[in-house]
Parts: sequence; structure tokens; C-alpha cells
Amino acid sequence: MSTEYRRILLEGYPILAVREGDELRTRDGRSIGVREAQHLPPCRPSKIICVHLNYSSRVREFMTRLPPAPTYFHKPVSALNAHGGAIVRPPRCQYLNYEGEIAIVIGRTCRNVAPAEAGAYIAGYSIANDYGLHDFRDTDAGSMLRVKGADTLCPIGPGLTEGWDFRDKVLRTYVNGVLRQEGSTAEMEWDMHYLVADIARTITLEPGDVLLSGTPAGSRPVVPGDLVEVEVEGLGRLANRIVEGGIPIRDDCGAQPSASEEVLSTAMGGDWEHRGKRAPRGPGAQHYESTVK
Repeated sequence: MSTEYRRILLEGYPILAVREGDELRTRDGRSIGVREAQHLPPCRPSKIICVHLNYSSRVREFMTRLPPAPTYFHKPVSALNAHGGAIVRPPRCQYLNYEGEIAIVIGRTCRNVAPAEAGAYIAGYSIANDYGLHDFRDTDAGSMLRVKGADTLCPIGPGLTEGWDFRDKVLRTYVNGVLRQEGSTAEMEWDMHYLVADIARTITLEPGDVLLSGTPAGSRPVVPGDLVEVEVEGLGRLANRIVEGGIPIRDDCGAQPSASEEVLSTAMGGDWEHRGKRAPRGPGAQHYESTVK
């Protein structure tokens, strides 16, 4: 049986609550309606690690092949956001993409464990949206730091669910109520336990740390005013609205936002009008090219 916990701000104080139907009950006996609660991220990670490609539909969309083992990137904890939090698209940027995902939250210190043992180190699961500013794809395609690391671009929530079985679960992303992504965890090449064990071979995972497990096909740009909701079977629905930032990207230092072939092919996916006429790009493209040379 699963149990869902949520971190909320109740009368100005951050507190943990257990969901009971449409109510959230705290350890001090107070309660508040789910819809009225002001949510906080359900965990406080020291690191957020994300897998590049994992879902077969996403691999097909990019006309590429999976590498023999997962590859990863890092989102800074300053990108962390919550259910109901605003997602800020900076001025001068056009290609802010959603990516509905499932978040794995570590429950106890984990290092050098087998995939079969990894489940015992997981506190539970949540929903995430791995937003990316693909305007910076040309400069940070490998590390993804500026693509995926901007402030607000990692909402997780609404809660953390213990006892949830990740197998054969459906994930859907909606933009303004319209279905934009749909996939199943059955598509994943590497499951939750494998990902934890793989990272923990060389990196100590601490309680609260997060691993994002990949997204299915269908990631596309969104604009200020859009409401993006990620729904995962058994985990609920994470909702965030896109807003326009007030400060443009500075133009007196660093790489500037661009709309190159690499940017367009990643942001627009299968909708890009030139796809099929050029070499595959986007996540995993370098591996693909190495296999066909």
C-alpha cells in the first residue's frame, strides 16, 4: 500500500503532511485541503542527476540509438521548484521545453549497491518536469548546465509516494489541457533500480537526492501563460505555469541564445520541417554518428 507525503508551507511554517483523500494532515494535528495548500519540493536534495535518454519513443523521435550504458547530466539544486511554482522563461529565449519525468528520491546513504539491492535505498517517487532552455544547446550540449540548470527549471511534486511500483505506469504531459506527451515506464531501457545502482558505483547518494529517469517523445517549446501538467499513474499531477522573466539574458558576456539547426532539431523534435533531410541531432546524436561512420 502506498503513502503520499507532501512538504507544504502552513501558516508560514514548512511542515510535512500526509495526504488523506482531499486533505493534508500534519504531525501536529492541523489539516488543509490539497488544493488550498502551498506546496514546497517534497525533498531537499544535495544533487539532482538526470539520465539523457531512456524511453524508446524518445530514441525513435531523435532517430538515434541508445549508448550501451546510460549517460547523465546534472541540474543544480538552485533549479529546484515545486508544484504550483512559476517556471521562468528569460527574455530573449524562445525554446523552453517541458519534459515530463518520474523522480527517484533516495532514502538512505547509498554507495556500491547492486541493482537488485537498490530498491531498499529509495525513499519513494515523485513527478518532475525537466525543463530545458534549448536556446543554449550549442554551448552546453554535453554538460547541459545552461540548458537544464536555470532557476525554476526543476519542479518536483506534488508529493513523495512510498510503496509505489514503477513498473508499467503511464506518464502524460498536458499543455493547457491538451495531451502532448504519453509514454509508459515499460519503454525504459534502464529501470529505476538500475539507474540508482549505476550512479552509486562512484557517487555517494545521500537522503533526499534525486535522480530523474528520462522522458518519452513529445517534448516541445512552451510560452509564457501556458499551464503545463505532468500526470503519472499512481503519483498524481504536477502543475506549473510558464511566466516571462523580467531580466533579459546579458549580452556583454558568455554565449548568447541561438536558433541553430542543433537548437531547432532538439526543441522541435519530429515537428521540425527539415527533419529527415539532415543528420540526426539532439540527445544521443554523437553516439549515433559514431556508429554509422
